Amino acid sequence: MDKAATYEKVSRCFANETDSVVFTVEYSLGPEHPYPLQFQQCLNVTVHLLEHAKDYGVDPARVILCGDSFGGLLTAATCQAVGQRRDLPKPRAQILLYAFLQMGDFNLPSYMQNRTVPLLFRKQVLKFGLQYLRMSVPLTDLILKGFHVSKDMKVKHQKWLSVDNLPEEFRKREAKAVTPKLPCRDFYEVFEMVAGPKLSPLFADDEIIRQLPETFILTCQYDVLRDDGILYKKRLEENGIPVSWCHLVDGFHAALFLVNDYFFHFPCTKTGLDCVVNFIRGL
Repeated sequence: MDKAATYEKVSRCFANETDSVVFTVEYSLGPEHPYPLQFQQCLNVTVHLLEHAKDYGVDPARVILCGDSFGGLLTAATCQAVGQRRDLPKPRAQILLYAFLQMGDFNLPSYMQNRTVPLLFRKQVLKFGLQYLRMSVPLTDLILKGFHVSKDMKVKHQKWLSVDNLPEEFRKREAKAVTPKLPCRDFYEVFEMVAGPKLSPLFADDEIIRQLPETFILTCQYDVLRDDGILYKKRLEENGIPVSWCHLVDGFHAALFLVNDYFFHFPCTKTGLDCVVNFIRGL
């Protein structure tokens, strides 16, 4: 669920290798088109496809939602929303590729370890998120220090954000995480109004998580979003959702985007694509 022209090579690869019909959602971009328009566009397309799948030669019981990076956020949020509908067929699966899944903690180990690793820097993640929300980019430093999170919000979400939920090999931080001493009350009250499951699918209630379909999650070692995917994997598994996890030890953000690239060739690109293709074939 990403910009169609940009992801044409990946989409064609999935279609050819899995004998599938692939739809791409060319959703509007921020900051010109603000939150939550992108989510609503993806939801509208998904609902239409589930309702009219047979018109496109698609089995409505075998629809898979897929997205990477910010598109992974939209995929996860859309899947959660569709899962609450009783008037629609359920998606067969969701595929989340190095997905952005929470706005509560930008000091997780992967954010600290990979804060200056291309292709996605720690501050870039927040800058893009703030532009999406049409919030002031100068707020970046405050959010990186955790001033946007109220005490109640921190208590509620800590069980899902705890580094204890990460495998031991992923827990080490290579830079010191900042713990705010004083909250910014006006700031976090505004943030809590917008930081629901549409922006932080990781924080959805258990009742919503339990309605999700089988899931494939791909994470990359050298990616600030790595821990988002691992923490979401744990949440799904704790609620009985089957999860297939592919971790690319030599991977980086947007690695799959380089499929069939003329100039750049990375082993992790083929490994990741093979994992996705095998997952789809096995459904």
